Amino acid sequence: MDGWDPSTKSALTQIPLLSTRAGPRDGAAWTQRLKEEYRALIAYTTINKSRDNDWFRISAANPEGTRWTGTCWYVHNLRRYEFQLQFDIPVTYPATAPELELPQLDGKTHKMYRGGKICLTVHFKPLWAKNCPRFGIAHALCLGLAPWLAAEVPILVDSGVLKHKDDEPSGDS
Repeated sequence: MDGWDPSTKSALTQIPLLSTRAGPRDGAAWTQRLKEEYRALIAYTTINKSRDNDWFRISAANPEGTRWTGTCWYVHNLRRYEFQLQFDIPVTYPATAPELELPQLDGKTHKMYRGGKICLTVHFKPLWAKNCPRFGIAHALCLGLAPWLAAEVPILVDSGVLKHKDDEPSGDS
């Protein structure tokens, strides 16, 4: 945890670690894992709200809990930039981290793969592997998506690649 900002370190230590090593094909064990995932997500959301740092909403998009959708946002220069967020739980989960997708940003940065999947290979995936099965979705958001947004959104905005919704033509002319 050396080199992490105090806020991230503090949030991470308060997100409950998970214990069930189960993926989508593991029946009742997967159901137990999903309960742990929800507990961790609720704790992380509560932490963020208590610090006035609310920045995402997600929920399972299917009853099996293998597809997740929602929104995330980042505030830059006092303007909120909001993005659709989606990801699938890999069949090899939790050994394999989910690939977080921001489809609206597809092709706008080099730190992204086809389909809007954000690049987490160098910094996050080794950390995930080291902490399997203790890390879950909340940890992926805290240590993967949050730093990615903090690094990329200001660059995209300042370079003119990303426009705020208020600056785009409305088509009402």
